[in-house]
This record gives sequence, structure tokens and C-alpha cells, in this order.
Amino acid sequence: MFKEFKEFAMKGNVIDMAVGIIIGAAFTSVVNSLVNDLIMPPVGLLLGNVDFANIFAVLKEGKAAGPYDSLAAAKAAGAVTLNIGIFVNAMISFVLVAFAVFILVRNINRMRSQEIPAPPAPATKDCPYCLSAVPLKAVRCAHCTSELKAA
Repeated sequence: MFKEFKEFAMKGNVIDMAVGIIIGAAFTSVVNSLVNDLIMPPVGLLLGNVDFANIFAVLKEGKAAGPYDSLAAAKAAGAVTLNIGIFVNAMISFVLVAFAVFILVRNINRMRSQEIPAPPAPATKDCPYCLSAVPLKAVRCAHCTSELKAA
């Protein structure tokens, strides 16, 4: 059983999949950082110093009554919240990852679909009598002098 598992795990497809998952996880953390640390702060600044991570709606107040200054304060008080800002950040992250995957797949498909030029038409034909190569327009074989049908 161990031998079969080893054969399965060492197949190229499994290793390729593992590498893809690892790179995907790393790419996700980079995109999340891009969204949370580089994109959302200027957007929040343009919208009047709004921190998207702290946009939430209180569905049920916690032990300490609101209003809560931040999502962390609401969670600490035990409030039930609808985390709109975190969802917006997740949607922007998703769109960026989906766009990056789209660009990657599009480029791969372009490389695959590049047409390979057709080989040039043959310049010779085989003599049916001696099987020697003769020019296409030849009416006699240069090797055996047989008459050839015009092409």
C-alpha cells in the first residue's frame, strides 16, 4: 500500500497540483495585502477617512451598549455585526485574483492557439517505377527515363 501511495504521490500531476496550491496560497496573501494595505487606504481617504475594515452594522448589541468605535470593540463587547467592510475587501481581492487568473489563462490559450505554419508543398514526387525523387513538373524520370504523368 505504501508503494502504491508513493507512486501516486510522485506522479507529475500530483506534484504540479501541490506546487499550484502553494503558489496560489502565497499569491492570495499578496493580493490580500495589496487590497488591505495599498488599495483600500487611499480609497478610504478619498471617501473621507473611511476605514473599510471598520464598516459594519450592529444586528444585536453586546454586553456593553453601543455605539462601537470599531469592529474590534463591537466584537469585544459580544455584539452581533454585519461586517460590510470586510466583505468589500474580500470582493476586491476576489476580483483582482480572478483578473490575474484571466490574464494568465488568456496568455496560455494564445500560446496554445498560435498556428504552426503549414509545411511547404513538396517540390518533388516519387517515380512510380524506380521510386526516385523527381521534380514535380518533370515528365521523365532522370534516373530510369520512364515517362511520368504530368502533375
